[in-house]
Amino acid sequence: MSQNEFQPQNNNSELAEYNKHWFPLFIAIFVALVVDGMDLQLLNLCLPVLKEDFAVTQIQIGALSSYTLLGMGIGGLMAGMLADRIGRVKVTIASLVMFSVFTACLAFTHSYWQFAVVRFFSGFGIAALYAIGTLLVAEYVPTDKRSTILGTLQAGWSIGYVCAALLSAAILPSYGWRPLFIITIIPALISFLILRKIKEPASFTASKKKQKSKENEYAQIFRNKSVRTVFLLWAVANIALQFGYYGANTWVPSYLRTDLGMDLKNMSLYVAGTYTAMIAGKILAGMLADRFGRKSIWMIGGVATAVAMPCIMFYADTSNVIYLMIMFGFLYAIPYALLSTYMSESFPVDVRGTAVATMSSVGKIGSISAPIFVGFMATQYSIGFGIALLGIAYAICAFVPGLFIKEKMYDPSAM
Repeated sequence: MSQNEFQPQNNNSELAEYNKHWFPLFIAIFVALVVDGMDLQLLNLCLPVLKEDFAVTQIQIGALSSYTLLGMGIGGLMAGMLADRIGRVKVTIASLVMFSVFTACLAFTHSYWQFAVVRFFSGFGIAALYAIGTLLVAEYVPTDKRSTILGTLQAGWSIGYVCAALLSAAILPSYGWRPLFIITIIPALISFLILRKIKEPASFTASKKKQKSKENEYAQIFRNKSVRTVFLLWAVANIALQFGYYGANTWVPSYLRTDLGMDLKNMSLYVAGTYTAMIAGKILAGMLADRFGRKSIWMIGGVATAVAMPCIMFYADTSNVIYLMIMFGFLYAIPYALLSTYMSESFPVDVRGTAVATMSSVGKIGSISAPIFVGFMATQYSIGFGIALLGIAYAICAFVPGLFIKEKMYDPSAM
């Protein structure tokens, strides 16, 4: 058995010492992910005001989200390889600094292209922080709590969405969009101060001491047939997941406003209710996965979402939509709650950073194309019909790992 394979190290005193210190790390990454999610949602909320300030077209203002996703895609690829070479903590801190500094700099831009360029580089840090930060926690936390902890960690993004809505309501009408981006540096500083005291994970340190090969990480992945197969399967699953998730996340507000005829106030309240249910769904999914297994809860959540999406979109009306949207929010984030755990346990430590971060970047194919797909369906049929079709993506996301990828293949905390 390889030293990377799944084998709890209960008698290892050094590993036990590492496991005692996972909570400060959890707090640091949780705060960072709240800022991550808040930043992404703030951009969406500020787009109408930015359009007026910069006097640009709808296409140009919409492209700001695409520049962010492009930066995230490139940043994730670079961060993964660096994490396998110089360390998870170093890359996490660097990405946090890059993300927070560039996000704060947005407040001092005075033209559309200045904002676009700065936003592109802040995307580097957003993706790296998400991918490597969650991996770092996975390699630190005890195995029997990993899904619960990482599921709760994923809820940080959803909490960031809610914080963004509250802050924009309080600040945007009176003070404009610039203070919103400056504020994000405060919680980022808290996260930075905690991360400075965190050591590299025991599994990474032990692996580096024994590593002899200088082979490129991608070459290592594709040279090993079993690792290569799992890598390609997770690529399909991540594209499908991001296609379904971002397609719904982008268009649900418009669905409530256009298809169901809600006013802005009710639309905002229902979207907030959806995000709140998402937080509960992520935490509960993590707890259940620790008890009943990653694969079973992954498949149940994915299939349930695939079935629920068309049912909700076709049968929702103003009398029942609040209940259906809460159920929708609870379900459609379950795979995201388990993704970090399931995927981090699918790769050996030498290439884990590269593999996990690459999956996040490859998934951007889905996140970029899904809003366009739903928009096309909306012009032909309706927004609800386009969102309903996203259930197919969730079915693919459920069955590819659920049928073909074993759970707990490698223990991220094993030395």
